[in-house]
Amino acid sequence: MSLQKLTALRALMASQPTALAAYIVPTADAHNSEYIAATDARREWVSGFTGSAGTALVTADRALVWTDGRYYTQFDREADLTLWTLMRQSLPDTPTMEAWLLKHMPTGSVVGADPHTMTREEWTPLQNALTKAKMQLVAVDNNLVDQIRQDMKDPPPPRPCNKIMHVPVQYTGKTAGKKIEELREKMKEKKASALVVTALDEVAYTLNLRGSDIEYNPVLFAYLVITEQTVRLFWGTGALPAAVANALAAEGVAVDARPYGDVAAALTQMAKEFSESGEEHSIWLSSDASEAIHRAASGSGVLSTPLNLISEVSPVTLMKMIKNEVELEGFRKCHIRDGIAVVRLFRWLHERVDAGDTVTEIQAADKLLEFRKEEQHFMGPSFETIAGAGENGAVIHYSPAREGDQRDIRPTDMFLLDSGGQYLDGTTDITRTRHMGTPSDEQCDAFTRVLKGQIAISTALYPQGVRGNVLDSLARKFLWDVGLDYAHGTGHGVGHFLNVHEGPSGVSWRPYPHDPGLKPHQILSNEPGYYKVGEYGIRHEDLVITVNVTKDSDHPRASGLLGDFDGRGVLGMETITLVPNQRKCMKLDLLTDFELAYINAYHTRVLRTLGPELKTRGLKEDLAWLERECEVITRT
Repeated sequence: MSLQKLTALRALMASQPTALAAYIVPTADAHNSEYIAATDARREWVSGFTGSAGTALVTADRALVWTDGRYYTQFDREADLTLWTLMRQSLPDTPTMEAWLLKHMPTGSVVGADPHTMTREEWTPLQNALTKAKMQLVAVDNNLVDQIRQDMKDPPPPRPCNKIMHVPVQYTGKTAGKKIEELREKMKEKKASALVVTALDEVAYTLNLRGSDIEYNPVLFAYLVITEQTVRLFWGTGALPAAVANALAAEGVAVDARPYGDVAAALTQMAKEFSESGEEHSIWLSSDASEAIHRAASGSGVLSTPLNLISEVSPVTLMKMIKNEVELEGFRKCHIRDGIAVVRLFRWLHERVDAGDTVTEIQAADKLLEFRKEEQHFMGPSFETIAGAGENGAVIHYSPAREGDQRDIRPTDMFLLDSGGQYLDGTTDITRTRHMGTPSDEQCDAFTRVLKGQIAISTALYPQGVRGNVLDSLARKFLWDVGLDYAHGTGHGVGHFLNVHEGPSGVSWRPYPHDPGLKPHQILSNEPGYYKVGEYGIRHEDLVITVNVTKDSDHPRASGLLGDFDGRGVLGMETITLVPNQRKCMKLDLLTDFELAYINAYHTRVLRTLGPELKTRGLKEDLAWLERECEVITRT
């Protein structure tokens, strides 16, 4: 069907009022969500490539997808390579989409895009570059992929509008009323008359609401508009459930609920009213908000002089980045429960494989979900489980399919399991790599180098305010020493019973564009890896809390401190993930005494924390397995 879809799209491009020479299809919804609902999966539908990141560009004779190193192998497997070209954007020689357009499209070309699926931050530079080259970027409000889906009798599914829930302050640590009060103080500082919140996790966080409109992400399709006097929520049909409205009222928030589809008209009307007041007004919204929302909020096309927009990092994203004490304690507690589920899975898996039983990747993923469901406050997985045996482990974002042939987990396999859970009191994300039999010397070498990189990050001390990308090389150093690397970042932020990937901070070879610098009480992942395509993959992932460190702190490097970076303050990391790393894959001659002591101390803490709970539950076999895995490692 790929050729038919491209043919239909090209015909529709040619039939526009101004014919389009190229059309951009991002992996995006109207909220700049990283993970999207099926109704917004336009790039996936037209290209066949199911990876969670990538941008397609279709011209009269070319079809290209830009994506990063996590998905190269997956693209080659899924896309029709006779029709689609992979643009490997992690490689320095790969041109950006903008550069490609400037080189390959003739003067006068018109490039189209749906302004709901591109942020203002993406739209404006591209528009400026094309204009300088005597080309045009035009807004196509009716998405062309949606139109051809209708024409081909394969319409996109309806936009989800599932049941929403209110999360009590015993889990959130702060009422919605207090959050809005703090946001209004920020608005006064910015002299903003309104704050438009467009990111789904920001809406959910601000109002202490959660939904299920995007799989694995407990968010609801909604917009939030806050003024000095009002709080307007654009959601569903505009009828907020009484229980939710009452809970919000108890937290000091009276919500004016309106239909989701009315947001653009409401913003335009607000712009008109502000303009007619005779006073100066500015609207604050994230630079990650869509081009369409920016236009509506400014009154573009309606007002002769559009309103001033403050388009920058959202104050909500900076607020939710720093976890309060209640959220932090929830993270610690849910990682104990999650650690028990993962330990039980690995004990079960090794027992089954050692006995010669057939266990497939999907069966292992299902069994882990079964164990997680037994844990208190479990609400569902935080993403689709990555369970890659052997060569599948080298596909960075691989997930086993339920259809077709199932891959067994064999005694000769290196098995990579990356999974996570959503709990009322926090979110987990953990990767452990285990060999199911006897690892090769090469595998042990790579396993140990990746582990050394993870230890380097988890034990690093650094100045408060340093950006996460500064730390990235620490994790890669031991792979770089022998000419190896991995094609993904080293860490991402994590939401509290929210999106497992959360900005604006992270640890990556590419700087996070809005990283304000690391501060205490952030949650980050620590996940270096190595992937030998066609053979095996290795990744070690823990979640950590950024913490203040002094000479008296419980940190392996605290006693060596001589200063505090001239008053800036010293930050380190507290690892909260609680699952042992496989001892038999460690190459001890590569580990320093410091690293070995760190591993032993970590394993001791894992056993001390999880052991009593396993004993209380009568899980004797799981406890015995954990005790063996956490035995002190000594050099022979």
